[in-house]
Formats: sequence, structure tokens, C-alpha cells
Amino acid sequence: MNKLYLSKTKYCRAIQCPKMLWMDNFKPEEAEQTTPDEIFETGTKVGELAKRIFGKYTDIEYNNDKKQMIIQTEEALKNKPNIITEASFSYNHNFCSVDILKNDEEGVEIYEVKSSNHLKNIYIEDASYQYYVLTNLGFNVKKVCIVHLNGEYVRNGELELDKLFVIEDITDTASNKYEEIEKNIKDINTYMNKNNSNKEPDDKIGMQCFKPYVCQYWSHCTKHLPEKNIFKVKGLSKKKKLEFYNQGKYSFEDIQNEKINPKYKEQIDFEINNLKDKIEVEKIREYMNTLSIPIYFLDFETIKQAIPEYDGIYPYMQTPFQFSLHYIEDEKGEVKHKEYLAEPGVDSRRQIAERLVQDIPMNVCVVAYNMGFEKRVLRELAEQFPDLREHLLNIRDNMKDLMKPFMQRLYYTKAMEGFYTIKYVLPALFPDNPELDYHNLEDVHNGGEAPEIFLSLPSKSKEEQEKLKNALLEYCKLDTYGLVKIWEKLREIIGGQ
Repeated sequence: MNKLYLSKTKYCRAIQCPKMLWMDNFKPEEAEQTTPDEIFETGTKVGELAKRIFGKYTDIEYNNDKKQMIIQTEEALKNKPNIITEASFSYNHNFCSVDILKNDEEGVEIYEVKSSNHLKNIYIEDASYQYYVLTNLGFNVKKVCIVHLNGEYVRNGELELDKLFVIEDITDTASNKYEEIEKNIKDINTYMNKNNSNKEPDDKIGMQCFKPYVCQYWSHCTKHLPEKNIFKVKGLSKKKKLEFYNQGKYSFEDIQNEKINPKYKEQIDFEINNLKDKIEVEKIREYMNTLSIPIYFLDFETIKQAIPEYDGIYPYMQTPFQFSLHYIEDEKGEVKHKEYLAEPGVDSRRQIAERLVQDIPMNVCVVAYNMGFEKRVLRELAEQFPDLREHLLNIRDNMKDLMKPFMQRLYYTKAMEGFYTIKYVLPALFPDNPELDYHNLEDVHNGGEAPEIFLSLPSKSKEEQEKLKNALLEYCKLDTYGLVKIWEKLREIIGGQ
């Protein structure tokens, strides 16, 4: 049997789903990127910072020729005691680079660094594989640990690495998984030898397609399904969808008579029967009576910093860099607009907080879409700036959620496809209005692109910066202008009764 050359990444992908590894080897062009580039960049930044946890270290530079990395590691191991980062080893075609290796006369300690703020099972598999490799090479592995970010750490002054990172000892678990890993490696090799490049494995889809990570080959492995298939029923649990799938029920028609939540079944009925729009006027009226003029429509754009750059920020805190505000002050209905966009590379939270207090009076109706997000941003700004706390919390406490009528299906159309996010609701309500179409925007089309582009600004020319800043402003402006149009649409519905 040919031995497959495994790395810790390949091993972890294979234990999630062996076909995933087969696809990596023979049909990588079928992969869809499911992980944004910024996540990879974040992992690199966290990994580089974590190397400093134990002080001075020797770094093994990456080399496509893994033998060179192994040779450099062997040299570095001679200088005991020391810290080696990216220490590289190979046993019986199983390769790994250890993020941080503590090395002394008694043995070694493995520290696997992750950019998450909590421990995951797949991290244990990763580190346990490294334990397996080093143990088979004759090393006395004294300790195996996962190093991850501390979600409760709040920066105050200089970064404190001993507080920013949490070190969790998983030595006993890694040791106990030795035989399991040995079996897994054997099974992976058997699978790959059995399925050559000319014959794609006919593995069934299952929960492994989603956990611990969404598979990049999902579209490829489900191309046999009809366009309107069970996995497009919004809200229905993956477990229930897979249950139907395993029963051979793939399409909306296959499950239209099954006992499922009426809310989910509604999407199916609308699709199959091409039903007219559902509008519950009286319930919408009840909701609209909770809103009042003056009315302010607010939307934030935020960045998430894995490594807090400024005081008062914790890992992955949603930090605002922009807001858009449309507002109507009286019954005449004149729509006005204000906005703010931070300069890149500076802590703009104070300026944003001051502008919000300046632009939004106290005790007025403030509207957001999925308001939990905006409420959290306002609360955290209030905590950071006590002198503005009362006003910021007043804005927060007077906030209403325009998503509510759509989340509760008081207004539902076939075009919403089971969603109630603004990116589906807005075009469903205004299908022929190009000024409300996010696809017509330049450079920024969704909430995922906005922070990426904002963070990229320092690397751009002055001309490019101005172009992208304008794109950011136009995108955020459309978010709140869209809220105004939805509000007007709901007013029109109840006003006509």
C-alpha cells in the first residue's frame, strides 16, 4: 500500500471527511472558498504574536522543501533549553510543524496556537496528531497544550500576553488518543489507496459536511440535488434535513406533506404553489403603532480585532468605524441624512460616540434592522465613555427593530426565499428599483466586504482611498435608506386600510 504524505492540516481534514482530502488531491478546482482571507490573516497575526509568550525563540522559516525545515529543527534542538517555533518533524510520512516547542534536557512541550477565543474539539485532534508524531520519533512529550485567545481580556495599556492568551493543558487527552490516531492514519491511507484519481468516491453527505467546518466541496457533492432542495429550507435543522435526505426526500415537493414547523413549511408552499404575497395588515398596524415621528434609522459598520489594538477592546469585539443615519423630524416627511466614516488606523470610537449624541436627540424613536447588533455597539460605547453614557443608552433603549414584521412572517413573499434579512427583504419589496439594488454599488456590496475594504485602506494610494471611502459611504447609506423605504412601504399598507 502506498503511504500518503500527511500533514496535521490534511489529517484534520481527512478525519472530518476522507472525501474532502481526496478532492483536495484530485479535484481541487471544485472548491469554493468558504473562509474569508481576513480569517487566514488573523490566524497568522495571532500566531506571530503568540510566539513571544515564552520570550526569546528560534524560528524555523517555512520552506517548500520540508526536509530543510526538519534539518533546521534538528540543529535547533541541540541548544537546550530553548523555545523553537514552527519546529518540524516527520514520522513514517506523517509531517507536522509545532507552533511553539519548549525544549529542555527532560523532553519537549507542544503548544498549538489557535486564533479562536475558546477550545474546540478539532484543535485537540490537531495537537494530538503532533503528540503522536513526536512520540514515535522518541521524544518525551511532557505536555501538550492549546493556546487560544482570552475572550474576557480587555486591553488597558500595553498588551499583556499572559492575559491575552489562555493555555489549556490537554496532555492526558492527547496521550489517550494515540491508538485512535494510529487507526485513523491507517484508515485514511486505505481510503486513498482504494479510491484512485479515476474514480471519485461515492460518499454520502452528512453532518461531516458542516462540522467542524463547512466543506468547500458542498456544491460539488450536492450537484445531483434539484435547485429547490431540502437544504434550502431556511430554519429547518441540519439534522432534520439530513434525515429527509437519507429517506430519499430531496425536493420541496418530496416534503410538502411532512410534519414540520409551519413557518418553514410556508416557504415550501410559496415556492411550489407560487402563492401571492402574505400581508397581515392588522398585526403590521400593531407593530407600526410602536414607532413614532421623529424617527431615526441607524446602521453601523464594524471591524473585529482578534488582537485588541486600543484600550477598552476585547478579542473579536465589534468595533464601529462607520455609521449612516437617515431621519424624519416631522410629519412633513422630509428625509434627511447624516453619516460618519473613520480615518483608517485610528481609534475612532470617541468621535463616533460624540457624533451619535450630537445627531440623535434623546427620547426619539430609533430604528435598526436586527437591532441586537446596534444595541450592543451602543452599550459598549456607553461603557467606554461614561460622560456620554446617559445619552447613548437613551438611544439604545428607544430602539425598535424593523426586522420584526418579516421575522414573524407578518409580511412574506416568495422572493424572500425563507429569509428575513434586509438583503432579501429589500429586493423582494422593491424588485424594479435599481437605487435599492446592492448589486449596483461599486466595490462594497455586503457587510462582509465593508470591514475588509476599510482595513485595506492604509495600503492604498490616496486616489484609491478616496474611491473606496466613497464606496463605503454609499453602501452604508443604502442600508439606512433601505430602512426608510421599508418603513414607508409598511405605512402605505396600513394607511390604505
